[in-house]
This record gives sequence, C-alpha cells and structure tokens, in this order.
Amino acid sequence: MDAMRVLLSMLILAACCGALRAQEYVPSYGRELPQGRAAACAGLAATDGGNLYAAPLDGWVLDGNRFSAPFTVPFAWIGRQVMLHVEHASAGYEVRVNGHAVAYNSNGSAPANFNLTRMTREGANTLEIVLSEPDAAAVLESWKLPASAPVLGAVWLASRPTMYVRDVTVKTRRNNPSDDFLAAEVGIVVKSCALNPRTSRIHYELTAPDGTAAAVGHEEMTLDMRREDTIRFLARIPDSLQWSAAHPVRYALRLKTQYEGHVVECSEFRPGFRTVGTDNGVLSVNDRPVALRVCEVRPDIGAGEIEALRTKGYNALRLLPGPVSQSLFDLCDRLGLYLIVTAPVDTSRSGDSRRRGGNPSNDPAWLGAYLERAEDSYHGAKLHPSVVAFDLARRSANGINLYETYLRMKRFDEPRPFVYSDVAGEWNSDTLLTE
Repeated sequence: MDAMRVLLSMLILAACCGALRAQEYVPSYGRELPQGRAAACAGLAATDGGNLYAAPLDGWVLDGNRFSAPFTVPFAWIGRQVMLHVEHASAGYEVRVNGHAVAYNSNGSAPANFNLTRMTREGANTLEIVLSEPDAAAVLESWKLPASAPVLGAVWLASRPTMYVRDVTVKTRRNNPSDDFLAAEVGIVVKSCALNPRTSRIHYELTAPDGTAAAVGHEEMTLDMRREDTIRFLARIPDSLQWSAAHPVRYALRLKTQYEGHVVECSEFRPGFRTVGTDNGVLSVNDRPVALRVCEVRPDIGAGEIEALRTKGYNALRLLPGPVSQSLFDLCDRLGLYLIVTAPVDTSRSGDSRRRGGNPSNDPAWLGAYLERAEDSYHGAKLHPSVVAFDLARRSANGINLYETYLRMKRFDEPRPFVYSDVAGEWNSDTLLTE
C-alpha cells in the first residue's frame, strides 16, 4: 500500500510538473532584511511575567490555502513599529493586512519578518497568510511530497521602538598565536524607521557563565531617516571559556535600547566564541584540527534521535533542506555538536540537464531565488557556534545560479566554508573533509 501511495504521488507530480514550470517566479518583497535567530523575542517584561510588546498569534482559520486570524494593536503600541514574524510555511506566501497585500515571501522554509505599521490601526485588525498554489518555487523543493496539506509554523506579533536593534554580528580571531585570549568583536546593528533624525542610547553587557562582565558600556547613536548603522565593541575571551565540542561555553549578551531616558526594548543573545576555519579541507576549531564524522539528518530531528547518533560516535549533523527550528540550533550549541546547514534548494526531480528546460540551477531566471535562499540560510544560522559550514544546495546539478551563489556568499568574509557536495570537480565549493 505504501508503494502504491508513492507511485500515485509520482504520477501526480509528473502531471503537475509542466504547470509548476509554467508558473512565473515571484521574488520576495516587503520583507525585513534577514537576521540572526539567536535572540530571544525582544520586548519588555509585563506585570504578568509575559512580554509587554510581543505575543503569539493563534486562532487561525484555514480556508483552502488561506490562513486568517484577528489581532489587536493595543494603545501601548501606538508610536511604535508593528512587526510580524512568521517562522515558516509549506510554500511561498503573501501577507495581507485588513484585506490589503503588503508583502510576499518566496522562501517559506526560512523565518521572515515584516513591518506592518503603516497598514495597521489601533484596535481590531485582520491578518491573512495566503500560500501560493501552485507554488512556482516547488521546483526548488524536491524533498516535499506533492499535494501536501498547507502548513504554517509559529507566528507572532511584536512592537519595536522606532529605533531598534535589528541584528547582531560576531567575529572572533586570535591576534597573536602566543595569546591565551581570543579577540571577540561584537556588532550591534541598529535601525531607525523614523522620517527624521532619531537619537537613542544602546546599552550592552557581555557576561561570562560565571557572571563576570567581559564588556559593559553604552553608546549614543543618531540615525537619519530610515537608516541603519552598527555599534562595535571588543572583548577578550580567555581560552578556558572558548566554545568547543568538549566545552560548549556560551556567554550572555544583554542589550537595552533607551529613548528620552526610558528603556523601550530589551533583548538577549547567547553567543559562543571560537575560531573556525579549514586547512587543506580539514576543519579546525580553536586552532585544532577536527575530524568530522557526519550524519545527514532531517531538520526536524528530535533530541532523542540526536542523542542516539552521539552514542554511535557522530559529532556532526548535515541538515537536509527544510525549515530549521531555533530549538535545534540551541540544542547543538549546548551539546557541542557540529552542524552543517543546507540552504533550502533541492532540484533533483528536474534531472541533471543544463539545457533550456532542464535543471533550474543553470537557468538565470531562478538566480534571485538561489541567492535569497542561501542568504536566508546563512543569516539564520550565523550566530550559532555549533554551525561550522554552510551547504549551498543538495542534489541540484550545477550551473550559473550555484556559481553566482558561491561568489555572493564568499563576500561575507566568513571563515566557515561554503560547500556543495554535488559540485562534481568544479570550482564553486570550498573543501571540507568528512568521514
């Protein structure tokens, strides 16, 4: 019976293949720039112990491919930004607020943020998330079964101040081989949505696991209309507190945004500091070679399955394409388990031909989708110390889109390798030796 179901699914896919290829790719619009996912939801504590400026959105009604739910913008959010976070969806989707289309995300596998401020009103509002049907990007997602039921991941609304911390970056290096310390540079990316210059004070505190302050300070920042800039500070991380598989130490980075004397937002990150790179394809962590014993796993793997793999001697997981939960990243950070994160691109059902109408990896019409998915995957994983490499795609032949994706990702000045296992001897992959 299972074999019959698989056969029927393949026949349905073959019948729909022409329709999928006929659909025109729609680039994403209206999204916020991708950011790291290592932060707790920013906000301020409420009297009931919750978050004054963030709340999950539930009560969804599904009608065909359309999810809809009511939401309320409270008086306390007036004068602030109304942000929507969608963790993932089973297809690309359009976001509608009060009946008006405001954004489209072509990469349903990645978390996305949307600024809904201009389309919302105080009090009652409605939100619709309409999944693409058929989804043109399905040609990039061969891991999915056709005719699957619509799925929507966690969704929440948050209120951000007009000037807020949009992202955090971390760079770690050893300035001198004889040093017993790492030099950590932390960047705090601040964005303003104001139409005129705005000044806020950003407070930061980086704390070691024993409560010792590694860096404490604040900086005033003034930004012009809808601009962003980065505050940077340095910290010395002793070798004894480096993150490693044997000693997965993480610090706490606490940030506060202050405007006109009032704290308007707080957030917390859990970075781990270590150096990483490759030498002739051999991974090194904290200047020591690491032999990677890798197991390829689904991105929704459970904690029990991970523990079973560790007992078998695996020290690294290569995630298959698909949505990756924040909890998986956090678990691997805590356990000291290495991760290779794969962008949500798998075009194996299109075959290996590079001719017109063949595999989309060599069709320039899909270049935007390849770049977007690689960047989304990179930014979503970049802050996690367990992530030691980024895979550009899986079973997707090769061609101009993967060439350009590799070149784009190398511009990030990232010491971790960007790899593609099906590169077939071509140049667009760093070497990473695994067992």
